[in-house]
Amino acid sequence: MITDWLDQNGDPEIKSFVSKNLAIVDQVHQVLADKEWSQADFAKAMDKRPSEVSKWLSGMHNLTLKSIIKMETVLGIDIIHTEPKKEFEYVFLGMVENQEALANQAVEYQESSYALAM
Repeated sequence: MITDWLDQNGDPEIKSFVSKNLAIVDQVHQVLADKEWSQADFAKAMDKRPSEVSKWLSGMHNLTLKSIIKMETVLGIDIIHTEPKKEFEYVFLGMVENQEALANQAVEYQESSYALAM
C-alpha cells in the first residue's frame, strides 16, 4: 500500500526514508527472532513501554539516532554501519634479517655524517 503511494507521488527522499526505516525494522525483527525475544522482552531490555517499541517496530515511526543506538546496545549489533576514514594503512611486509648488522651500519653512517658536518 505505501509503496504504491510512493510510486505515484515519486518523492525519492520519502521513498529512501521508508526503505531504510523498513530495513532497520526488518533487521531488528530478525535479531529478536534469533534471540527468541518478544517485543515485550525487547521493551523491557530497552526500559521502554511495550506500546512505544511496538510503534518503533511497525516501520512507520521516524526512528531517532538515539533510539537506534539504544537498540544496537541492547541487541549487541550494528544497525547503522559507517566506515571510518582511513588516514593511514599499515601493511606488514615481513621481518628484517640481519638487524644487528643494519643497526651497526646505521650507527656508522650517523657517525660519518656527524664527522663530515664538523
